[in-house]
Amino acid sequence: MTEMCAQATAPLHCLFEDPHLLVLDKPAGLLCVPGRGPDKQDCLSARAQARWPDALIVHRLDMATSGIVLMARSLDVQRRLSLAFEQRRVHKNYEAVVSGTPPAAPQQWQDLHAPIAADWERRPLRVVAPEGKPSHTRWQRLDSWLQQRLPVSRLRLEPVTGRTHQLRLHMQHLGHPMLGDALYAPPDIAAAAPRLLLHACTLALQHPITGQDMHWHSAVPF
Repeated sequence: MTEMCAQATAPLHCLFEDPHLLVLDKPAGLLCVPGRGPDKQDCLSARAQARWPDALIVHRLDMATSGIVLMARSLDVQRRLSLAFEQRRVHKNYEAVVSGTPPAAPQQWQDLHAPIAADWERRPLRVVAPEGKPSHTRWQRLDSWLQQRLPVSRLRLEPVTGRTHQLRLHMQHLGHPMLGDALYAPPDIAAAAPRLLLHACTLALQHPITGQDMHWHSAVPF
């Protein structure tokens, strides 16, 4: 937890800026938008607006997740980018370290379809359930090794849909919860890392104003 707090207080890192949009590298442990209560007002959007007063949120990462967050600099661009996300014209990849060795040859893409619903008795948690919304994740195993006698694997993850907690929940549903996941992993796996080992490492889209193909990468910090 101390390491995550240190990451959350790190200086704001901007990967790209122009008059229309911002691409920021969010540290683990920092909210994207303000939460409830005075202790949850420090967040990525507040820090961005202190530097770029016109910055507007387009999408979010979980507090425990690090990596690329896109922001708009006008209401028009915010609408265009939101529509691009809705129409799945924004391409995102994540990397994660999970427990065990998922049953797939290295570098081969796999598809996981598992509907996700709200867990009303344990909100804000989610659950895989037949009545949930269709949810689709593509994944591939990059590497596997032993970490303190625990078999672990590095995965590349591509969320086709964008449900809350989708990647964390889908990996848990697959039987390979993420290290450091305090929400969905069993206690020993949650305690195996000082933070959630999930990072939004690439984002690609067509620029909403110029039409130029854009691609950004954030180095994985674990």
